[in-house]
Amino acid sequence: MCAMKQKTVQKFSIYIYFFLFFAVFLWFFGIADYAKAQDIPADKKEVFSSTGLPIPRFVSLSKQITNVRAGPGQQYPIKWVYKKQGLPVEIILEYDHWRKIRDHEGGEGWVYKTLLSGHRTALISGEEVVYAYDRNPLKFADKAKAVMALEPLSLVSINSCEESVCFIKVSDLSGWIKIKSLWGVYEAEKFN
Repeated sequence: MCAMKQKTVQKFSIYIYFFLFFAVFLWFFGIADYAKAQDIPADKKEVFSSTGLPIPRFVSLSKQITNVRAGPGQQYPIKWVYKKQGLPVEIILEYDHWRKIRDHEGGEGWVYKTLLSGHRTALISGEEVVYAYDRNPLKFADKAKAVMALEPLSLVSINSCEESVCFIKVSDLSGWIKIKSLWGVYEAEKFN
């Protein structure tokens, strides 16, 4: 009976040693990989994109009601709900069919891809009224006339951007505005 107990204790000891060795192995290589990742400059780190599209990038909300979740799946709790179609958001990460987004206030969460649209919109940034002009104010500074006065956080639709200005629409009005007045477009971004 005593010899049987001793064999059981030996087997148990082997399992404990194996478990401790494995835990130390994982800890060491996990810390080493983490340290290596920290040595890479932030601008050189690649972000995984399941679509192959650039990250980060701006898109807009495609639905009137959009649930923002704590993680990439319906099993994660809803953090908040957007109740405005067309709001611009920035995709900062992709995972399968889910997109991690950031809003103009810095809030981050996960949204299912069908709740996002490639239609470009922007919010008027800053705390002052911003003017949109009938002509590109950078090319025709002396001839450009203000056609709109836009309050902070006004939602605008973007048709195109070039050389630090964008052509925007609000309802049935349109005009040119400087990119620096918009949240939803990168400073050097150009598109039609």
